[in-house]
Amino acid sequence: MTQVERPPTLTQTVLVVDDHRTFAELLAGALEASGMVSLGIASSAAQAVAMARDLQPDVVVMDIEMPHQDGLAATRRVREVAPGAVVAVVTAHRDPDWVVRAAQAGASAFVPKDGSLAEMIDVLSRVQPGQMLVAPSTFAGGAPRVPSSAADRPQLTRREQEVLDCLGRGMPVKGIARVLGISVETCRGYVKALHAKLGVRSQLEAVVRAQELGMLGPGGR
Repeated sequence: MTQVERPPTLTQTVLVVDDHRTFAELLAGALEASGMVSLGIASSAAQAVAMARDLQPDVVVMDIEMPHQDGLAATRRVREVAPGAVVAVVTAHRDPDWVVRAAQAGASAFVPKDGSLAEMIDVLSRVQPGQMLVAPSTFAGGAPRVPSSAADRPQLTRREQEVLDCLGRGMPVKGIARVLGISVETCRGYVKALHAKLGVRSQLEAVVRAQELGMLGPGGR
């Protein structure tokens, strides 16, 4: 376990958790070069939980696949001992089911391990508690199901598409209602309609499914 004392600064602090030492060190160095403060590197889930508890980082970059305990289980424990931290999971998995599992574990971002460093830094700079940012490259390379024509996509009203776009930007229902000038209850009705049309059960699944279908604009996650 390598760690440093947390400096008295407002700069975003980050803890990298990965059992591949070289990758972890390169990533920590790159994040520091981007302006973040590395609090250290943990090579196991147990070390991650202990360091998160002691150092209270702003962001934890968590590898999903590690020996003895997986990163999703570690994510749950980190959220318990460092409730102010947001967790960004980094993984080779691209299936949307993994995005849902990561969110259920308490993660706030999902980044493919073979994505670009620029993308990762962008996601880490925007991640916030209570949301789920999915890196665009998650659905690159043909992994998701892509419909053969526009006819395969559910037809949305203009307002439903506006609500979906806002969900894709990570906005909560109350924020969407305020931006669109509608009541919270009306907004919830649009969200329920989106769930039905997309065949999903949660806002996160709606965003993931919409990304699969190419229904989110450049401003979406």
